Amino acid sequence: MDVTLLGTGAPQGLPRPGCPCAACATAVGDGARAATALLVDGVLLIDLTPGPAFAAARAGRSLAGVRQVLLSHPHDGPAMEVPAGLPQPGRVADGRELALLDGHRVRAVAVDIPGTGYEITGADGERLLYLPPGAAPAGLAGGGDRDRGGAVPYDLVLLDVLERPDALARLRAGGLVDAATDVVAVHVDHGVPPGPELHRRLAAAGARAVADGSSLVVGEYHAVPDLPRRTLVLGGARSGKSVEAERRLEAFSDVVYVATGGTRDGDEDWAQRVSLHRERRPGSWRTVETCDLVPLLEAARPGREAARPGREAGGPGREVGRPSEVGGPGKDAASQGDIGGPGAEAAGGVAGAGAGRAADASPLLIDCLALWLTHVMDEVGAWDEETWAAGGRQALRERTDALVAAVRATSRPVVAVSNEVGSGVVPATPAGRRFRDELGRLNAAFAAECEQVLLVVAGQALALRG
Repeated sequence: MDVTLLGTGAPQGLPRPGCPCAACATAVGDGARAATALLVDGVLLIDLTPGPAFAAARAGRSLAGVRQVLLSHPHDGPAMEVPAGLPQPGRVADGRELALLDGHRVRAVAVDIPGTGYEITGADGERLLYLPPGAAPAGLAGGGDRDRGGAVPYDLVLLDVLERPDALARLRAGGLVDAATDVVAVHVDHGVPPGPELHRRLAAAGARAVADGSSLVVGEYHAVPDLPRRTLVLGGARSGKSVEAERRLEAFSDVVYVATGGTRDGDEDWAQRVSLHRERRPGSWRTVETCDLVPLLEAARPGREAARPGREAGGPGREVGRPSEVGGPGKDAASQGDIGGPGAEAAGGVAGAGAGRAADASPLLIDCLALWLTHVMDEVGAWDEETWAAGGRQALRERTDALVAAVRATSRPVVAVSNEVGSGVVPATPAGRRFRDELGRLNAAFAAECEQVLLVVAGQALALRG
C-alpha cells in the first residue's frame, strides 16, 4: 500500500498566514507544510489540502483515479476546493466499515474530539491508522485481529505526535504500536521550530516527520527511529531540564517516575514545585519515591527476582525518598547548585505502585541525581572531615560505582536528570565544594554509560552525545 502525503501541516498550514512567530518565520523550503491530506494508492483521498490537484502533481501523482474522498475533521474557514471529477467528500460513522471496489477496507475509529480516525487495510493486508489533528483514540483504536481477539500492531500510524503524545502512548499501551510500526507526525504546527529541533523531539518519541509530497510504502521498517536506552539530561536551575526529560517519555505509557527529593515539612515553595511537576506528568505514569535506584535499574534484567511488595513503592522497612537532611550540612552543599529541583511527590501518594511486578521493563525517569547524591553523602558522613577521611570517601565511591554499574547493565529505558553545577561560582564552604566535585564526577561517570547526553540551557536542549 502506497501513501502519498499531499500535505503534512496543521489545518492552517505552516507557516500560519500572518503569524510573526519564530517557527513560522523559519518554516521555508521543506519546512513549509500545507494542511495534511493523504492519497492512498491513488484511489482514496483523506482530507483536503489547498490545491490538491497541484499538490498531487508536484508529488508525481494524479487524482484522476480517486474513487472516495473522506474527511477526518471539521474544516474551519473558507470552503475547501474539491477538484472537478472527484466525488463529494464524506465521513464514515464511528465503528462502521467501508469496502472499496479495489480491495481497500476503511473502518472509522472514534476519537476524543469532534472528528473521525480511519483504519485502512490494503488488499494485501497492510494496515495503517490515521488520526485527525489534536485527536487521540477514544479507548483503544481497534486494530486488533477481531477474529482472534488479539491486538495486532499497525504497520503505519499517522497522527499529531507533537500536540497529542498521549495518543501515541495509548496506542503503545494497547499493543497497536510496537518497535516495527512506522510512526509519522502529521498536522505539524508552529509549536516546535522546524528543522533539527522538530526531528530531535520526534525521534525521542520514536516518530519521524517527512516533507510534503513524500510517498510511504506501508510496512517498510528501515526509517523507524532507534530510541536510546539511556539518556542523561543536564542543566542548571530553572533551565528546563525536567521538562525536557519528561518530554522524552511522554509518548510512552506506564513510565515509572523516580522522585529522589523526598518531602520537606513546612516548605511551601517545595510543595508548590512538587505540585507543578505532578500536574505536568501524564496520569498513566507511576511515581516511586526512593533513593534506592539500583534495584529499580536491575528489575528488568533476566532472572532478577520481582520487586518485593513495598520495595519499589517505598514500603515499610525501607528509608525511602529521605529529604536532604534539612538543617544539616547536606542542605548547605545542595544549595550551592540550587539542586532542590522538584520531582518528588509526597510519600505514600502511590503506595503499592509497581509492587510485585516481575521483570518490570517500564521506562524510568529519575529526577534527580543531585538529590540522590546529597542523600548518599548524608548517609556516608561526607560532611564530617574525620568520617570522610576514615572511610566516608570510599563508601561514597562504592555507592556511586554501584549505581553506574547498574546503569551500564540495565535493560530498562532510562532518562535521568542532574544538575550541572560546575560552571558557576565556587562554593563558599568546604561542604559545598565537596558536593560540587562529587556531583561532577557522578555526572561524568553516568554520562559515559549513556547513548545520549543533553545539556539544557534556557529551555533549549543541546546534544552532547547521540
